[in-house]
Amino acid sequence: MQAANPHTLRWMLVVFVLFPILILLGAFMRSVQGGQLVALEGWFYPMMTLHGVGMVGVWYVASMAIVADLLTRYVQPSPAVAGFALLGTVLGVVLLLVSVFLGRFAAGWYFLYPLPLKGEWPVWSALTFLVSLTVLGAAWLVWTLDLLRAIAKRWSLAQALGWHYIAGRSDPAVPPAVLIATVSLIASVAALVSAVILLVLFYLEVFAGFANDPLLMKNLTFFFGHTVVNLAMYLGVAAAYEILPHYAGRPWKANRIVAISWNCVLLIVLFAYFHHLYMDFVQPGALQYIGQIASYASAIPASVVTLFGALLLVFHARMRWNLTSILLFLGLAGWAIGGIGAVIDSTISVNVRLHNTLWVPAHFHTYNLAGLVFLVLAYFHHVCQNATGLPESPLLQRTSALAMTFGAYGVFFMFYLAGAHSIPRRFALYPAELADGTGYAYWGMLFALLFLLGFLLYLGETGRRWWRAVTS
Repeated sequence: MQAANPHTLRWMLVVFVLFPILILLGAFMRSVQGGQLVALEGWFYPMMTLHGVGMVGVWYVASMAIVADLLTRYVQPSPAVAGFALLGTVLGVVLLLVSVFLGRFAAGWYFLYPLPLKGEWPVWSALTFLVSLTVLGAAWLVWTLDLLRAIAKRWSLAQALGWHYIAGRSDPAVPPAVLIATVSLIASVAALVSAVILLVLFYLEVFAGFANDPLLMKNLTFFFGHTVVNLAMYLGVAAAYEILPHYAGRPWKANRIVAISWNCVLLIVLFAYFHHLYMDFVQPGALQYIGQIASYASAIPASVVTLFGALLLVFHARMRWNLTSILLFLGLAGWAIGGIGAVIDSTISVNVRLHNTLWVPAHFHTYNLAGLVFLVLAYFHHVCQNATGLPESPLLQRTSALAMTFGAYGVFFMFYLAGAHSIPRRFALYPAELADGTGYAYWGMLFALLFLLGFLLYLGETGRRWWRAVTS
């Protein structure tokens, strides 16, 4: 057995508490759209805001917690900074809850300018929301910089990025998880700095009457938001590189192909967000083409190399299948399937038809709910099982994985069907012309509840191990 990192156990508690609540918020929205809770339509957009920001934030910090835990095996991140990041996250969540529940703030998780300052909610709720993001972003930026500092104390930047592998040298050995973490954390700094600039511009408009340029604000918003969501996925993938070998009985080492692919990610991921601005015709045309090319290219280096690497790792291996290894494989599959949906949507000729439909939440629910979530839950179970060594229940584990899988795929399949039938996103209620959307929403709600049931079964297996690890 191996003692669990106390900070990692605290982050697990944050996820275990917030995730079921956020699932229920998603089921609530689909219930309203499905005609079950029409009387609560007024709460649809505040809950959409809380659900979106909450899910993005929870799974970003969960993936950061994984990488922070992985890095402690090789370097020494600051425990004080880790505690600061946790406290900052909790404070940011509290401020977010105040802005939504007391201020009815409802601009959506993307809070596109100038909507936060033009809505029906009071100005103080918008400011509270912006302060919430400020606290969260500051805490995460400090945390990110500390993890990079810890890596830099052992490896140079060129070594941590695996440039010596590209040059044909194998020394010093750099674990793939460290290489992926370095790439992702560098890009995270860029994304979080853009968030700082964006928030400063918001504050200048509120307090100094400074008029912002809407196109600049939209670029900053999606450079920050799209990049952070992608990087959370990459940080989760680092867990697969690190712990899948334990279950396959084979090493998964860094090499030239792995180094080249993940360095390409660092170049590509910062430009893929342009596909969110295809509808903005004043955006320079060259940037639109860059967005499509980068969106296509981003699917090749990381996902193809990782997926084929994982398949080769387990091919003819004496795999030990339990909840961890099952969820790892399901998570990689969800990442791949969601990526296909994203590439389809990022094609300009297709995007003009799908951009404002439910196809968009379909693809990001796929690689988040069936991808990142499974990878994170796999790692959490791995840590708790290693810390306690309690007997495992194969039936309960497989039932949990099966319920979450059917629930997740049902949720986003309803989104995909609705998107293919041109059902628009962000509608609280559907008019008669969009009656098909009501049925898709109703079934989506049922599948969300099935996923929640599977997650509760997961908590039955992992939660008691977490408790034993905390109290032992």
